Amino acid sequence: MTKLSNPGPVVKIHAEANKLYTPIAAINFMKSQAKANFIETAEVHVALNLNPKYVDQQLRSSVILPKGLGKTIKIAVITRGERVSEALSAGAFIAGSDDLVEAIASGHLNFDKLIATPDAMPLIAKLGKILGPRGLMPSPKAGTVTTDLGSSIADFKKGKIEYKVDKTGIIHLPFGKVSFSSEDLLLNLRSILMSIARNRPSGVKGKFWKTIYICSTMGSSIAISFTSFL
Repeated sequence: MTKLSNPGPVVKIHAEANKLYTPIAAINFMKSQAKANFIETAEVHVALNLNPKYVDQQLRSSVILPKGLGKTIKIAVITRGERVSEALSAGAFIAGSDDLVEAIASGHLNFDKLIATPDAMPLIAKLGKILGPRGLMPSPKAGTVTTDLGSSIADFKKGKIEYKVDKTGIIHLPFGKVSFSSEDLLLNLRSILMSIARNRPSGVKGKFWKTIYICSTMGSSIAISFTSFL
């Protein structure tokens, strides 16, 4: 068998420092640099002029990505009575009441999203320390506390994602896979930025947007000029 010569290290071309790329140019550059042996996720990191320790500068909402995330979303539902069967019929991965609460309390977290009906929220109170750090705690603002289980499950399976500003004023989100077309990634990215703009908190002081960077899972960050979005 012929021995292959060592091709040498893979050289990565990094984005130019201090350069702002147009959104489509940034996406194309990101895709060209995704060389991992798995399909990398496209990520966006948005720095905002917010201090979330103030109530009027907190930002939490959700958005439906028109082209989805490129993965199957496992949805768990905590509800009561006959609505458990309704959730399963609507496509939930798992649904239950006290039994599901106890399973989660025991460490069974094999799902990506948790939805609850309002009457089931008292059951979930004791799970705050488990769900909170993982970003799984249901919230009306994020659309995960709802009476319309069918629509909510369908939306999250299609590509609805929650977002919130972290303590440093930054939002971190996936917006698809690098295997998506550039046009599809652009549609998803635009939807995220438009949603953030619509949900601008009332307590913003001066300029709202600071920086927007995109990258693939293993790639370098690329700065975007967002004036074309807003």
